[in-house]
Formats: sequence, structure tokens, C-alpha cells
Amino acid sequence: MKVLHVIARMNVGGTARYVGRLVESDPQALLATGFVQGAEAEDDCVLSLPVVRVSHMGRAINPVQDFLAFLSLRKIIRSVKPDIVHSHTFKAGLLSRLVGGSFKRVHTFHGHLFDDASFSGLQKSVITLAEKFLAGRTDVLVSVGKKVGVELRAAGVGASGTWVSIAPGVDALPQIERPIARSTLGVKDDRVLVGWMARVTSVKNPMLMIEVAKKMPSVSFVVAGGGDLLEEVKALAPSNVSVIGWADASVFWSGVDVALSTSDNEGMPVALIEAQLAAVPVVCTDVGSNGEVIESGSTGFVVEKEVGALVLALEKLITSSELRKSFGKSAQIRAAVEFGVPAMLDKHRALYEGLLK
Repeated sequence: MKVLHVIARMNVGGTARYVGRLVESDPQALLATGFVQGAEAEDDCVLSLPVVRVSHMGRAINPVQDFLAFLSLRKIIRSVKPDIVHSHTFKAGLLSRLVGGSFKRVHTFHGHLFDDASFSGLQKSVITLAEKFLAGRTDVLVSVGKKVGVELRAAGVGASGTWVSIAPGVDALPQIERPIARSTLGVKDDRVLVGWMARVTSVKNPMLMIEVAKKMPSVSFVVAGGGDLLEEVKALAPSNVSVIGWADASVFWSGVDVALSTSDNEGMPVALIEAQLAAVPVVCTDVGSNGEVIESGSTGFVVEKEVGALVLALEKLITSSELRKSFGKSAQIRAAVEFGVPAMLDKHRALYEGLLK
């Protein structure tokens, strides 16, 4: 069973680690990917994976470059002769499912673009129409999170297709001693620390995080990540927000007390799973499958995408060390059960075997 995984780029983040896990667990698997662009960085997991580069492929929509990427990917598929082509994210899914052949086609939605402000309304309409067409050329559609699949089907994408929901498998990160972690993060006091870790780009809505921080001047915030809005966030950040760029996740979650996510759109965010595995409670916006990752009222709070709601939820955790401890312990136990790596790999293996039978 030869599986070719295709993704436009393996930028630092949960999607790259999800795909990396699938590739590294299967000695017959191969990864076809393009290149990161702009201020993004490629995830280190790529260094240990069997990779073939797809010339001209990246996230940005460019008809000429995309056509050249299609030709490059078609050549790779014809050379590799995979039994299954498993695509991830829109660009890779578009190009790979247009390539003809007798191989089986699987596509994973790690989220959707309906709430992504970096795409215009016209672009979203075109992408939705394309996804509806491509669903008819796909043997199995996978959603990383049940709600993501529900929302896609409600929009008419694969409404009559075969769907499977497979949550990400995440390993607990090494724990660093708190004083060492805080020193590495540049935090000099022992106050309650709120951590925000994500790509610093519009879909993660770092500007909402800044508005929250302004309402809580006595609380310290630390922001980790890189992206096209990094310099703007640095310029706008109030004095209680430290913007440190990319940071080691094990150090970051060992040093913070509460995790904050202000995203406009999510699949099932691996960073928030890692936070919970480190016994860090989470406050996040009610988008995508966040409500499947965080059990609101038990492991954190899932609230409306609004400054007041986020501030209120944070205050509950910041003012009570007992609540932070209780939520953190519950988060750690639940995340270990719900997001184990073996379960994710077993579900994919069963999916592939079922297709080939």
C-alpha cells in the first residue's frame, strides 16, 4: 500500500505535524510538498521525512504558478504510481484531484475558509464551488473535527459524499522547569502569564488578542509565532504584551499559566491540545472544532468571539489558582485520552485498507 501525501506547504503548525505523523509512521508513504512563502517558516519535522518537492506550489493563488505546479505534481504522481493520493488543504487538494489516474483519492479538511479574512468574498465563493466539484472526484473526505465536517456539508461541500472525522494525535511535550522556561521566554516576574501561540496572521486574529490585553493592563501576556502581521503586532502591543516570535512549544507551555486563542477560524488546533497536555487551561473563541478540543467549563472556556467574553473568561482563571489547577488537571487527562497518536494512525490505516479492499 503506497500512499502519497500532498500539501501545498509544511509551515510551522499543527497541520504540518498532523501530516508529518502520517508520513513518518508508514515506511511506504511519501510526502509531496511545495515551499513556504513570505514570513512563514517550514516545520522542522520535514527534515526527517521522505520528501519530493513540487515546483511552483505554494499557498498563494497564482494561475500561472498553479498550472506549473499541476504539471510538476502530475509528473510526480505518474512516477511514484501511488495506490492512494491523500491531499491536505485546498491548493494541494485542487491540483492532486485534477490529476487523472486509477489511484484512490482522499482529502482532509484541516479547517475551512468561510471565516478567513485573508480571502475575499469572491475568492471564498470560487473556492467553495471548486470544493463542491472536487468532492465528486474524492473517494473519502476527512474532517479534522466533527464540526468542521458539519459546516462544510451545510455549505454543500460533499453533502452526499463519504466522510470520516479523525482527530489529531498529539504527544505530550517535555516539561521544562518553570523558572527556566520563564527565563527563556524573557519573563522576569512570577505573575500569572497568559500565552498566545499561533501564526501571526489574520485568520488567527492577533488584533483581538491585543484588544483583550488592553482591557487587562495588570495581566502579563506573551505572544509566540511568526507571520505577515508580526511587525504590526509588535508595534501595536501594549506594555503588558511581550511579542517574542517563534518559540519552542515545550518551553512556552511550561512557562505560561493560561492559553488564549482568538482565532476567526480553526480546525482542531494542535497548539491548544499541547497546552492541555501540559496542564494549561485554555480560553478560546467558539470557532471550528475548538469546542471539541476544549470542554468548556471543565478544561477551559469556549466563548463568543468578542473582547468582553474573552476578558471575563480569563479573569475567572487568573483570579483563582485553584480553578487553574483543577481545569489544568482535567485538561491533561482528557487530552491524553481524546488525542492519542495511536488512535489517529489506526483510523487512517483502517481508512486506507478499506479503500483498497
